[in-house]
Amino acid sequence: MEPTLQKAPGEYDETLLRALDYLMVELGRRDMSAVLYLNNAWEWSGGFGQYLMWAGEPPCPIPLIDGGDAYMDYMVRFQRNEEAKALFRSYVTDIVSRTNTITGLPYSKDPAIFSWQICNEPRPFSLGEDDNRTLFAEWIQETAQLIRSLDPNHMISTGSEGKYGCESDMTLVELIHSYPEIDYINIHIWPTNWGWSSRINPSEEDLERSISKSRDYIEEHLPIARRLGKPIIIEEFGYPRDGYSFSKESTTEHRDAYYGFVFEQVKQSHLSGGVIAGCNFWGWAGLAEPSAEHDYWRKGDPYTADPAQEPQGLFSVFYGDSTVEIIRKYSETSTI
Repeated sequence: MEPTLQKAPGEYDETLLRALDYLMVELGRRDMSAVLYLNNAWEWSGGFGQYLMWAGEPPCPIPLIDGGDAYMDYMVRFQRNEEAKALFRSYVTDIVSRTNTITGLPYSKDPAIFSWQICNEPRPFSLGEDDNRTLFAEWIQETAQLIRSLDPNHMISTGSEGKYGCESDMTLVELIHSYPEIDYINIHIWPTNWGWSSRINPSEEDLERSISKSRDYIEEHLPIARRLGKPIIIEEFGYPRDGYSFSKESTTEHRDAYYGFVFEQVKQSHLSGGVIAGCNFWGWAGLAEPSAEHDYWRKGDPYTADPAQEPQGLFSVFYGDSTVEIIRKYSETSTI
């Protein structure tokens, strides 16, 4: 995606940083807060792959071009490359210790920040005998400790998908969320991406399967939250439009039903004193108008909620969607 905030190690686009300052001001005016994530396991915002290339590794494969397996194989290197991780630590220090150029308020004291997030969907990326899980857990802990040393005021989160972000190792899920610097447990749920629902005209059966498996996935993480005494945030979830359409004109009956299911989990947990504290849907596209000529983002296109490597409109919630009414209904009575 363009433009890029960090153009080279320690070299930033000051216009974008000032834009981030402006965003924080506007969030504060609206009594809103944001989770600011600091890295990405996936290619669409640089993340692990960019740090590896800056550290001298060969070019990072692009999943849509080179295949997902090639990308996964390449990502094994991140936890084993000390220079790449050092470059990331420098970036964390620069951003977390930043002072807003508009207000003069240090980010560490800005109430518009809900949480610092270590990474979007961090994974160990183990491969065969190259088991990165220990290195991965150490990296999560060290990064959380660094953030806490710079900012004693805000929460810190992992950004993990939960079980599927930890190679189905629930012991690892518990470990990375057990560190005292980590304030709550993250899970993400993606029925389509995880093969629970078809990409070809998803049916009512696909919806039912998605809800059933999502319920199981959520419940599998609840004992960890209880043992650690920390809340769970269902930080990402999404469901496609009816017929797997990308058009704003298509209906969203299945998505509305799926959103209602997730919101109800949060509501019932709240009513019963459970550990599910909230959720975030993916994602808000507002008044954006995706191109009618191509599916994937190109330079100059408006931004929707879908990253550049996914069809624009795939998981986006637009202003006129009936899903908005589901969101409004539950936001008035619950924490979502």
